[in-house]
Amino acid sequence: MEPTQIIIIVIGSVVMVAFAGGVLWNIRHGNAVMRWMQGGLPLIGEKTTLRWLGSSVVELNIEKARTPFRRFTLVLVLQPRDVPWLWLGSLLRNRRDMVIVRASLTSAPRLEYDLIAPQSWTGRSAYARALNDRWETQAMGDMQYAAPKASLSVTSQSAQGLLDTARQVDPTVWRLSVRREYPQIELHVPMPNPASRDASQFFETLRLLARQVMSE
Repeated sequence: MEPTQIIIIVIGSVVMVAFAGGVLWNIRHGNAVMRWMQGGLPLIGEKTTLRWLGSSVVELNIEKARTPFRRFTLVLVLQPRDVPWLWLGSLLRNRRDMVIVRASLTSAPRLEYDLIAPQSWTGRSAYARALNDRWETQAMGDMQYAAPKASLSVTSQSAQGLLDTARQVDPTVWRLSVRREYPQIELHVPMPNPASRDASQFFETLRLLARQVMSE
């Protein structure tokens, strides 16, 4: 066998093993988080629809959610461990396993704003959109607060209070968005560690966050 053929076979074998290992790791990790969430999801709604979107994204959707939600979607986004070069790229871009919460509420917010960690993977694109929409921005601790110019000063105090509540969901918040239209609330945080907290506390804090948005 020619040396070139041997090299191709070795590289192909390494890629296949890495792919299988990455898929298995993501599925096991995703399933572990979803089992943990079963302890708190009934606080949001009774019927949850689950879909794996490839090996790196899981979507859980509750169309008829309990108050204060009307509709609730939770997306688990895992690093692309099944493709080594994409995984390396995600690490270089500071992309980590994360949870995205998107929901509509029983009462629409009056104002719109974003709280963004601009150096995070998800925050960079959100910050760029805020600038493209000609929203005004200002620093709020380690976050950037963005809102339409007319309401920037009006919503800053509410935004700080909402951020404090969101950090009870997780101390690291990459994005917190409030909108009049769906998703009326959107939250990006790191993937929960099932061993570190109770799932019911996680989801109860999300309910508190939603009620706080509606009371502004």
